[in-house]
Amino acid sequence: MPNLLSSETDQTNVRIGIVVSHWNESITSRLLDGAVETLARRDVPDQAIDVAYVPGAWEIPVVAQRMANSGRYHAVICLGAVIRGETTHDQHINRAVTLSIADIAVRHDLPVLLGLLTCETLEQAIQRSGGNVGNKGAECADAALEMIGLLRNV
Repeated sequence: MPNLLSSETDQTNVRIGIVVSHWNESITSRLLDGAVETLARRDVPDQAIDVAYVPGAWEIPVVAQRMANSGRYHAVICLGAVIRGETTHDQHINRAVTLSIADIAVRHDLPVLLGLLTCETLEQAIQRSGGNVGNKGAECADAALEMIGLLRNV
C-alpha cells in the first residue's frame, strides 16, 4: 500500500489573504461571505483573515501577487465575477486573470484559489454564489485549507 499524504492541518495556525472584486458586488459579497463563514466554521480566527477589495476582476492578480510576495499568507483566495455582456470583453478578462492566478500560485509554491465566476448570465452567477449550485467562495476556502495541509505534508 502506498503512503497517503494527509491534507489535515491545524487551522488555528494559518493566515489567509482574500482578494475580492467590487465589480458585481451583489455577487462577490456573497462569495466573500461564503469564504469567511467556511473559514470560521473550520476554526480559522477572524484576525487570521485579511480581505483586500479591488475595483474589478482585472485588478485581482496584482494584489494576489503582492500578498504572495509578502510571505505572510498560507493561501490567497481570489474572488470575482465576470458576466458576459454584448462583446467578448469578458473572455479576455477571464483568460488573463485565470492565467495570472495560476502563474502566481506556481511561482510562489502557494495555494492561490480561483474563485472567479465566469458566467453567461446574472442568474448563473447568483446560483454559483450561494444559490442552487453552491458557493464558489466557500469551495475556495475549503480547498485553501486542504491545500495548506497537503503542502505542509509533502
